[in-house]
Amino acid sequence: MTVRFSRHELPVGPEAQRFAERLNGNLLRGIDRLERSTAVIDSTFGSAVMNVRARCVVDPAAEEVETWEAAVDAMQMGSALFAVTGVTEGSVECRIHRKTRMLPAAGPLPTASAGNWLTSFWLAVICREQQRMTQLCEIPLERLRAPEGQYDEYVYHWVDTLQTYWLRRPGLVEKLTDALRMSDPAVAQVAPPDLLQGLLYPPINLFYHFVTKDEDGFSPALEEALKLHRAYWTLSEDRKADIDGSIALGPLAIACLAYDGKLPIEVESDYLPKHLLEHSWLGEFPT
Repeated sequence: MTVRFSRHELPVGPEAQRFAERLNGNLLRGIDRLERSTAVIDSTFGSAVMNVRARCVVDPAAEEVETWEAAVDAMQMGSALFAVTGVTEGSVECRIHRKTRMLPAAGPLPTASAGNWLTSFWLAVICREQQRMTQLCEIPLERLRAPEGQYDEYVYHWVDTLQTYWLRRPGLVEKLTDALRMSDPAVAQVAPPDLLQGLLYPPINLFYHFVTKDEDGFSPALEEALKLHRAYWTLSEDRKADIDGSIALGPLAIACLAYDGKLPIEVESDYLPKHLLEHSWLGEFPT
């Protein structure tokens, strides 16, 4: 039986709609400026991700084509971030928001690290853009390392697990086991416990149920991930109003993998926009 899991209340109505429209307009102007300079491409990517979340506040099921376009734009921006930071001279051809652009090389940036890699990978999964998933997975793990103390070591094991899964490399079980073990709050030292338990660990656990084809356990694990997501984003009044909580990006991406893999998904929620999960708009825009 399908469980309907409610999203916590977020500011909606005309003001939320106007905010989403302003944010999208600012983002598109920022994307156009990238052809002159990629110095702030990381913040432009952050704006693109926020744009998706803002769209999902006003369009929780992602029924409107503008929401799918926002997801595509963010996915393209994530790929562009890692493309331009992987070279130090010349320019890189990147398709972003309906056209192909030549973006100047940016060279290494500290923000082109494991955290933004995970976000970029989730977006590529949600958009079912397999070529971009492959390109991201071919990035050497050492290139994603941030300054010491920014991430717990499990994050790199987690990235390695996802790259191993997608590229069909050996050692998936061992790497996933290490990621699970090292993301334990008793082992991890950098991430605050509420962030670790509420947002960072659940996708790893959910991925375990996916790769083991656990049809009976996947939906309960998905529901638990959403419970933890909601608990994290309702812990304070500031968090309740933060649009970052509008969707559960990591669980959504893994639910997309499960949906495409024909695992039964018996959870419905605005944290998992229906038309993103079911890729209803796939092919609407060249990616």
